[in-house]
Parts: sequence; C-alpha cells; structure tokens
Amino acid sequence: MAGRLDGKVAVITGGVSGIGLGAVELFVAEGARVIAADIQDEKGRMLEQRFKGAVRFARCDVTLEADIAAAVGLAQTEYGGLDVLFNNAGISDGMRSIPEIQSETWSWIFDVLVRGPALGMKYAAPLMLERGAGSIINTASIAGLQAGWGPIAYSSAKAAVIHMSRCAAAQLSRQKIRVNAICPGLIATSIFGASLGLPREVADQMAARIAEHSANVQPIPKGGVPEDIARAALYLASDDSAFVTGTHIVVDGGITVGSRHSWDQSGPSPFAELFPEFAQAAAES
Repeated sequence: MAGRLDGKVAVITGGVSGIGLGAVELFVAEGARVIAADIQDEKGRMLEQRFKGAVRFARCDVTLEADIAAAVGLAQTEYGGLDVLFNNAGISDGMRSIPEIQSETWSWIFDVLVRGPALGMKYAAPLMLERGAGSIINTASIAGLQAGWGPIAYSSAKAAVIHMSRCAAAQLSRQKIRVNAICPGLIATSIFGASLGLPREVADQMAARIAEHSANVQPIPKGGVPEDIARAALYLASDDSAFVTGTHIVVDGGITVGSRHSWDQSGPSPFAELFPEFAQAAAES
C-alpha cells in the first residue's frame, strides 16, 4: 500500500546515512516531503539532487539549538508546515566501564541523544499544533532497555529517551501530537565503528560485516538493516498508528526475548550450568 504519507511533511535528523537515510527513502516513496537534517554536507547535497523537490537538506548539528530551530523551521518555509519529526541523529562512545567515564564525553553523548531530541520537540510542537496533529518519533535502543548492549553513557541516554518520549506523550497527546520511541537492535550502520573511534569510511565498511554476522546471534536469522527501522518509523508516522502514543517499539530480530538457550537449544543453558548432572541425565534420556 503506497501513499501512506501523502501530503505529510517530515523532518528527519541524521537523515543522510544509516537509519535516517533509510527513513528518508521510504518516507519519500510513501508520498512525504522531507527535510533531511545532518552534518554531512556532501551527502546532503547528493540527496537533494536524487529527490529533487521532495527532499531539502538542512545542515544541522543537534548539539546546537539554532541549527535545530532552523532545520525544523525549514519545513515551514519550504513545504508549509510539519507533520512528522523523526529525532534519529545518533552517536556512540567508547566508555565501557565506570572508571573510564569522562565528563566531557558524557555531556556530549547526552547533548546529542537526549537534549537534541528534546529541542527538536520544542520547535516541532508549535508547527504541529498549527496543523492540528502530528507524530514525533525518537530513536532509542535496546541498550536503553537492558544492560550489555552498549557503552554506559549511550545506554543511559537511550533509557532517558524512552522515558522522555513517554513524558512528552503525556503532555502533547491531548493536542493530537503523538510521541513514541523505536528501540533498534543490531542494525548494520556505521555507529558501531564510530563508537570505536574508527574513521567514517572504515565504520561504513564495518556495517557490512555486522549485517553479515548478526543473523547468527538473534532468533530471526536475518541481519538487521536500516529499512527495518524505517518501516517501524513509517508506521508511527502514518495514520495507521493514530491510537498509539507514549510507548516504544522494539525492532531487534528477537534478540532481547531471553537468553540464547531460549531460542537456540544448542546454546548454553543456565540450568545446565547450575545442575550439570541433571542436564547430562536429561540429554542421555
């Protein structure tokens, strides 16, 4: 079914690569006009040329309030309003343990992942009120739901995004502005390599390896790709989700359903580790 976003205008941060690019491509295919906000100028200009008339690039560093205000405002001046905001711009870091915490890096992570979406909502809400409705989508992560899926600052920030989305929904839903979050699992993007400090080109190459191998570590035997998250964003952006707000959608191939043994009988079993003699007897029976 095409045309699910006919007549709608969207702002997508982090919109020229990874999940953001997947969302731009899908939203345009479904009839939306899009402001792709990002710091990658060359990719942004190429995207404008690729989707002439349907996509405008806005240089936007989401740690800068003026950039966010300008990107959201461009939706009004270029396309006459705003219906959807997808706060997707993301980064990660290498702080894996408490002793490694650096205050400046911690603040930077929260500026991008929490303060940025909060300011996006600040500037988007008035334009959505003018339209009489709207949908705000915030990219969180399974790292915000369980320990072990990301560095400590990143994981803490993503947990904040989930709760911030819930609180914002409580405030805005009576004005017909819905707010929800998406929690991706292992998705083949450059964010993993970037968190290790790799150059963007090398990080992009690492994304291909993630797509190839992640199918082996989750119940659904398919590598997660940006389009998987884009489709969840499309649902939340469209009128199909008109009765959905204040929640989060987990899109992770089932990786958080339980321990590996819950979906792979050859995987290690906590029961077997606790009671090896009983596990051996069960295997022999």
